[in-house]
Amino acid sequence: MKKILIGFLIFCAIPALPQSNSGELRLTVTDAVGHVIRSAQVQLVSEANQYDQSFSSDAQGSLDARRLPYGLYQVTVHAPSFAATTTAIAIRSALPVRRTIQLNLTSVRQSVTVHATGTLIDPYTAGSVQEMGLHAIQNRVTSLPGRSIQDLVNSEPGWLFEGNAVLHPRGSEYQTQFVIDGIPLTDNRSPGFGLSIEANNIQSMSIYTAGIPAEYGREMGGVVVVNTVQNERPGLHGDLTLLGGSYATGGIDTQGEYTRGKNTFGFSGAGNRTSHYLNTPTPENFTNNGTTGDFSLNFERQFTPRDHLTMIARHELARYAIPNELVQQNGGYVPNSDNTSGCPTSSSGSPPADCVWIPGGQLQTSDNFETMGIVSYEHIFSANTMGALRGMARDNALDFYSNPASWPVNITQHNGFKEIYFNASVTADRGHQEWKAGIQSDSKFLKENLGYLIPDCGNSSDPQCPFNVGVLDVAATTFAFTGSRPDLEQAAYIQDSAQFGNWSIDAGLRWDHYQLMVNKRSLSPRVALARFFPSAGIKVHASWDRIFQTPSFENIILSSSPQAQALDTSVPVVQLPVEPAHGNYYELGATKVLFGKLLVDTNMYRRDLDNYADDSQIFSTGISFPIAFRKAVIYGAEGKLQVQQWGRFSGFASYSYMVGSVWNPVTGGLFLGGNAIDATHQLAGHFPDTQDQRNTLRDRIRYHVTPRVWLALGSEYNSGLPFEANQTVPQDVSEYGHAVVNHLNFNRGRILPYFTQNASMSAEIYRREKTSVRLQADGQDLSNAMEVLDFGGLFSGNAIGPGRTFMLRLITSF
Repeated sequence: MKKILIGFLIFCAIPALPQSNSGELRLTVTDAVGHVIRSAQVQLVSEANQYDQSFSSDAQGSLDARRLPYGLYQVTVHAPSFAATTTAIAIRSALPVRRTIQLNLTSVRQSVTVHATGTLIDPYTAGSVQEMGLHAIQNRVTSLPGRSIQDLVNSEPGWLFEGNAVLHPRGSEYQTQFVIDGIPLTDNRSPGFGLSIEANNIQSMSIYTAGIPAEYGREMGGVVVVNTVQNERPGLHGDLTLLGGSYATGGIDTQGEYTRGKNTFGFSGAGNRTSHYLNTPTPENFTNNGTTGDFSLNFERQFTPRDHLTMIARHELARYAIPNELVQQNGGYVPNSDNTSGCPTSSSGSPPADCVWIPGGQLQTSDNFETMGIVSYEHIFSANTMGALRGMARDNALDFYSNPASWPVNITQHNGFKEIYFNASVTADRGHQEWKAGIQSDSKFLKENLGYLIPDCGNSSDPQCPFNVGVLDVAATTFAFTGSRPDLEQAAYIQDSAQFGNWSIDAGLRWDHYQLMVNKRSLSPRVALARFFPSAGIKVHASWDRIFQTPSFENIILSSSPQAQALDTSVPVVQLPVEPAHGNYYELGATKVLFGKLLVDTNMYRRDLDNYADDSQIFSTGISFPIAFRKAVIYGAEGKLQVQQWGRFSGFASYSYMVGSVWNPVTGGLFLGGNAIDATHQLAGHFPDTQDQRNTLRDRIRYHVTPRVWLALGSEYNSGLPFEANQTVPQDVSEYGHAVVNHLNFNRGRILPYFTQNASMSAEIYRREKTSVRLQADGQDLSNAMEVLDFGGLFSGNAIGPGRTFMLRLITSF
C-alpha cells in the first residue's frame, strides 16, 4: 500500500479544479496613464456569499483573489493620493476574471455608484445554495469539540440533528456528503462515527440541498462544500485560538500561512478534550470523555499564470468513551418484557421472577484515526479553457472496545478502509455559458473485524444474562467475523451553466457505476432554472434533481455475509441485499430584498425516493449497518430572513416545516429478533420517517455596542421527533430514568418539544497593526432545558443534548 500511495501522489502532480461554484479574480491597479500602483488596498464584498476580505496589490500592481464563490462582488480600491473607486464584478466561471482598475488623483472628482447592498442577491446562480463566509464562521457560537462544523450546518433551515450530531438534510438518513478542498468524503463524519475538521480551519462553506451540480453524486441528502485553504498574502499570518468551558472542556487551535514569491506554505494544528463528547442516553452524562486532534500541512505554488499546484496532508484522531445507560453504569434490577410493575431498587433479598440484577460498571471506548493526502494541479489552456486533475489517498481506522462488565453484550470491533480517489475535468467558458465535464473514480478497500460475547442465557442465575430482560432469546454465544471487499465506484458528468439576460439555467447529466455488494448503474439528469427581476429585487428559482444514492458502507460486509445468520438463532434472520436509492428532488423558491437590507429566502420542496436508506444496529451497541425500505415521500417548506448589516444590527431568523413518511416492506438489510418478525409481517402501510420533525425555528441577532464590542442573543425551538416504544415503561425508566421518560408523549409517539436559548459577547481587547486579540464568551441552553433528541437507543435512538454550557474562546490573529 505504501508503494501504491507514493506512486499515486507522484502521478497526481500533473494538470484540480476549484469547486463548481468558485472562481478567481486577477486585478491590476494603475493610474490614469497606465502606471501600476503598488500597495493599493482592495476590498471585495459579496453579501449574498457572506464574503468580505481585503487584499493589497504587489510590486506589479497586481493581486490574485482565489476561491471566490460565484456571485456579484463590490470591489473598492484605495491608494494614497488617489481617489477611491468602486465597481461591480461578476464571478460566474471557474476561469480567472481579469480586470484593470484605473485610479484618478484626489483632485479629480469620481462618483461611487455601487453599494454592498447590491450584492445581497446573486442574479447569476440558477440553483439554491446557502453560502457561509469567514465572518459568520469566526463569530459562531463556540461548540463542544468534534461538532463545530455540524453546528454551523445545522443552523441552516432544512437540517436537524439526530443522535450524536448526525446531520440529516431534509429527512435523509446518513446521506450528508462533505467535500473538503474539492475531495468528496462519503463516510459518516459525525462524532460517534467519524472524524471532523474543526471550524477554526474553515474559510468558507457552500451548502446544497437542491439544484445540486452534476459533479456531486452518491451521498445526496445534502452536500457541504468546505474550503480550508486561505488566499495567498505576502509574509506570515495566522490565528491562535484557546478555548475552555463547561464539562472540563479545553483546547488549542492554530493555523498559519507564509507566502514568499510564488510559494505558499500553510499549517494547522488542534487538540481538544471534553467530558461531553457524545450525546448521552441519560441526563447523568456517564463515561463521556473525548479527545480530538487535527494536524495539516499545505503547499501551493504558482509556477506560471497558467499553472497552479496545491498539496495538502492531514492527520486526524479521536478517542472517546461511549456513554452508559443507568443500569450499565450503576447496576440494578431490570424488568423483562412481561414486567409492567417495575423492580426493586436494591439487590437485597430475592428478586422477583420477572426482574434480573445487572452489576453495572460498563466501559466501552472507541478510537478513530485518519491520514489523508490531496494533490491538485490546474492548467489554463487559453483565456476560456482550463483543465485539471485532482487526487486523494487516505487511510481510516475505527476501533471499538468493551470491558468484561459490558451489558447486554461484550463487543469489539476493528474496522478500516483505504481509499484512492481521482478526478479529471475540463472547463470551457463561452461567454454566457460555462461547460464542465469530468470523470471520477473512487476505490475504497474495506476491512471489517467484529466479535462479541453474550453470557450463558441458559443459566438464569447468570447476573448478565440478557435473556430475562427480553433483549435476545439465545443461549450463550460468541461470534467472530472478519471480512474485506472493495467498494469500486466510477462516474462521468457534463454540466452547463448559462445566462441569458435575467434568466439563468444549470443543466447537467451524471452517470454512476456502483460495485460493492451489488452492481448497479444509473443516469441522472438535473436541471435548475432562475429568473431575476431587477426592478422588484426578487429572484424566482426551480430545480429538479434525479439522484442515485449509494448505501452507507459501515458494516455492510458483515450484514450481507452468510455468517450474519449466526447473530440470532431465536427466529429466522431476514437478510436482503441493500441496493442504491433512486429518486427525484423538486424545489420551488424565491429570494427577495426588502428595504435594501433584508434578504428573504423561501423554498418549497418534495423528495420521492425508492429503496429509502435507513440504518439499524446490532443489539444495544453503536455498531450500525444500512437497511432500506420500499419508498419514502418527504415534503416541506423553509424560510429564512437575514440581515447582513443594518446599522449596528445583524442576524437571521428561520423556520422549517417537514413531513416524512416511509412505506413498507423492507427491501434491503439485516433484521434480527423482533425486527426480523416485523420485516416478514409488515408488508404494507407507512410510518413517520425518523427525522419527521414538523416544526423547527432558529434565530440569532447581534448588536455592535462599539466597533470592537458586540452582543448576541439566539434561540431554537424543535417540535420533537417521532419514536417507537419497543419496551415497557418500567423498562424505559430503569434504563433511562424518569426525567427522560417524562419528556415523551406515548400517545402521539413523539418526543415533547424543547426550547433553548443562547447568548454571546465578544470584545476586541487588543489591536496593533496586523495583530489583534479577541475574547468571546458563549452560553448555550441558558434555561437548562432537557434536549431529548432521540429515544430508543444510543446511536439510532436515545440521545440527550448537552445541558447549560458556558464557553470562552480567545482568538489571537497575526
